[in-house]
Amino acid sequence: MGNQVEKLTHLNYAEVPTSDPNGFDPEDDGPRIGVSYIFSNDDDDDQDDNFDHFPADKHQVNHEEKPFDPRDELECAIYYREECVFERKTGAATHSAESLLNKCRPGDLLEFVATGQYPHWAVYVGDFQVVHLHRAEIKNNFLTDVSQGKQGRIVNSLYRYRALPPEVIVRNALDHVGSRDRELYWRNSECFAAWCRFGKREFKIGGEIRIGKQPYRLKLLFSEKKSHVLEFQSLEDVIMEKRRNDQIGKGAVMQELANHLNTTHELKEENFVN
Repeated sequence: MGNQVEKLTHLNYAEVPTSDPNGFDPEDDGPRIGVSYIFSNDDDDDQDDNFDHFPADKHQVNHEEKPFDPRDELECAIYYREECVFERKTGAATHSAESLLNKCRPGDLLEFVATGQYPHWAVYVGDFQVVHLHRAEIKNNFLTDVSQGKQGRIVNSLYRYRALPPEVIVRNALDHVGSRDRELYWRNSECFAAWCRFGKREFKIGGEIRIGKQPYRLKLLFSEKKSHVLEFQSLEDVIMEKRRNDQIGKGAVMQELANHLNTTHELKEENFVN
């Protein structure tokens, strides 16, 4: 594929070309997919919006959602050229919203997780409150309301950029409360929260010019010996794919990739015979 850009409105490995018939890279000798993606929708829209109507002293739980299963979380890392800028190891502890409140400090990044849902990120600004991007609007809500019964964790160290001072992080978040629709510069809650903490334009929509190069790599780690690497033109694109993987889970990602690569291998064999 080289530097060709694939315009996809959603991601599915059945639509992604690859040169590796096995789908894995046990020798870790370089990327196996050379493709970039252009996205449009805010993936946080899949979440409920009920917290806008919660009284501050009450907490409701969505009993239909599945509790977070850490065994289905996919370990991954993001590289910009040769520098690792993000790394998620499996096994990180999660906490209830009430327990999380005892651990938070202003400027902390929080991630709320549930099986089958996109992770929702927020910035803790003090006084039991967070600022977050949800349904095309930046809002200020109580942490316990935003969690909606999900488990949460502090994720300050996932991105390896240097953090801004806590007071600047909080100001970045609060200054944008009420921004919505075309006033927004971020595609999802993770991009907004990360921008507040690190201040890097790469988290914004169009923050990087796509000129054909693919300097970002997303490495998916399925086991100690099995991994797969995808290439992207921008950090924004990598985050969208990473979040999609978070939402569908490790097992589904492996199945998608295996199905596509088996189909690709069969088509190559058929073309060779013909």
